[in-house]
Amino acid sequence: MKTRFFFILILAVCLFSSCGKSTESDLESAPPSYTLELLDSLDLEILGDPLIADVSPDASKFLFYDFASSDLITTDEKGEIISRFSKKEDTPDAYGFMMEVPGLFKSDQIVVMGMKGIFLYDLEGNMIQKIDHPESVGMAGFMTFPGKSTESTKLDGKDYLLSKSVRSHDSFQGEMKFYTSFKALELIDPESNTAKEIIPFEEGSMFLNGTGYYESDYSPAFEAKDGKLYICLGAEQKLYVYDLSPEGTVLDTMVSFSIPGYEPLESKAFSEFSEGSVTLNGSTPAIRNIHLVDGKILAQYYPGMDPEKMKEADALWEQGKAEEAGALYEKLEAELPQGILIFDQKTLKLEAEIPFPKGVNRAGFTSGGGYLWMEKAPNEEEEEDFLRIYKFKLVQK
Repeated sequence: MKTRFFFILILAVCLFSSCGKSTESDLESAPPSYTLELLDSLDLEILGDPLIADVSPDASKFLFYDFASSDLITTDEKGEIISRFSKKEDTPDAYGFMMEVPGLFKSDQIVVMGMKGIFLYDLEGNMIQKIDHPESVGMAGFMTFPGKSTESTKLDGKDYLLSKSVRSHDSFQGEMKFYTSFKALELIDPESNTAKEIIPFEEGSMFLNGTGYYESDYSPAFEAKDGKLYICLGAEQKLYVYDLSPEGTVLDTMVSFSIPGYEPLESKAFSEFSEGSVTLNGSTPAIRNIHLVDGKILAQYYPGMDPEKMKEADALWEQGKAEEAGALYEKLEAELPQGILIFDQKTLKLEAEIPFPKGVNRAGFTSGGGYLWMEKAPNEEEEEDFLRIYKFKLVQK
């Protein structure tokens, strides 16, 4: 298996809420009280470059995406392949450029957000439905992390999809209009084939300060359950909780928190942005994903690289020394204290911060069946013909 290393990605491309209560949560006053206990593992035996995308709620199905072949692979809980197909060819049921890691929908469907729309397939690859984007999309880019997939939820007994919004409202990151009209997500009703944009930058958001930001600076991390939506927007150290219904969202609570060692996010002047371009930067701080497990909200965070330490690596890259630059990037990445914040789902109190277990891919993870599922860290010495997935249980000490 080839090593996936997503560090800095630069792409030049075309392209009801109300006030709630605010609280603060102090990480430093919350001593660690949880650990991740390794219970089991499964192996996807494949020579390629697979990534774990999603796990079904009962952990009976696992979804993978193989970058080498563009295959969507579904397995059972033992790693045995149930189905495998690709839609990279130019056919009416092909999704085009993938804009988000695929996800599982209901018990027997796969959802892929592509440039051509949002596609629903059965496990054998037959297209069930295509949902058009609310606005036309020229080109786009995204950063891929294990487990950061298109999500789904039930509202009033119906299944809905939640995906990042691609609407620009005839603007771009170099205009204030972009930020005042911004919505982070689409709430999609496959039954009616409609989408409603939700989650603006709320009053007091750092992204409404009159300066510009890269798309990756505010990329949403979210999960919804039982009529509640839990979301963080990129580098902002705030957890928003919304009441979610088919009609939209109402802000319930906003929790501010502070992560020690979290690098400040530098904004940019509007003049630095060009219409028709999108920049993604994987070295800046961000809450990268959110999972709900056993009454806890788990927020995976990336503290960001020290800009001063980055200068040497950037200089090597500009000199054409790609291998040396890559080695230095990986060294700096390995030194970062990435981890997981644990909030109580009822009280929203920040109870603990825990590091990733040793020997796992810290880029991300997924959840299902009450467990966390993490990729084994790649073998740097030799290419492996399998991807091992570890099964962890969150345990209170």
